[in-house]
Amino acid sequence: MMRVCLFVMLLPGIAQAACRQALSLGLDVSSSVDQSEYELQLEGVIAALNAPVVIDILFLQPDAPVRLHVFEWSGPVNQTVIVPWTTINTPADIAAISARLRAHERGVPAPTTAVGSALLAGFSYLEDHADCWIRTLDLSGDGETNTGPLPEDIPDSATPTGVTVNGLVVGSGNFFGDQVSRTALADLEVYYRENVIRGPVAFVEVAQNFDDYAAAMERKLVRELSALAVGQMDTGQGTDG
Repeated sequence: MMRVCLFVMLLPGIAQAACRQALSLGLDVSSSVDQSEYELQLEGVIAALNAPVVIDILFLQPDAPVRLHVFEWSGPVNQTVIVPWTTINTPADIAAISARLRAHERGVPAPTTAVGSALLAGFSYLEDHADCWIRTLDLSGDGETNTGPLPEDIPDSATPTGVTVNGLVVGSGNFFGDQVSRTALADLEVYYRENVIRGPVAFVEVAQNFDDYAAAMERKLVRELSALAVGQMDTGQGTDG
């Protein structure tokens, strides 16, 4: 973290920008996610946002804050904004986001999973934030698309310029046994890697189940929110050989 801080302090030109990153989190709330898993998902986001390492990164550059947005998705027309775009300037902003997440009441979930529709919705949410250095869409999900447009059929031209799409896949219990559950999660990770994520630095994080969601979300946020400084450091240093 110290290395990143020192690097950022050496970028006076960049420090004048108004927005470091626009980050939209899309949470899967389809019927495969039961109520207890749904609550673990929301509490996982809250825990990750309040993790000390995440807070350190969020306030790394006070002159260039992060904007956060959270929505939930399920079927083709089922996208609901939980947290509208909020600029994180102070700890009070994180507290307000946490309170909003905790107070949110889940609507009736669609019985289907429309990852492609969630992608398109996320793109529309990010379109108005082109002034940010980085724009990131993060989709959490526990299953593959079974309705609506297929993610792989959405052309690159539909992705706003410079937007990165990351994924967080979540495993769930399976009455056929743990081995089947592990295989299903591995298949879902491959599905997200091949069809959902976009961008040269895009990645997929894995939560073994919803109990592991908070830790996976924290790992993902640390990686996403550090992407600008780390990427610029790597570019400036070049490669060996």
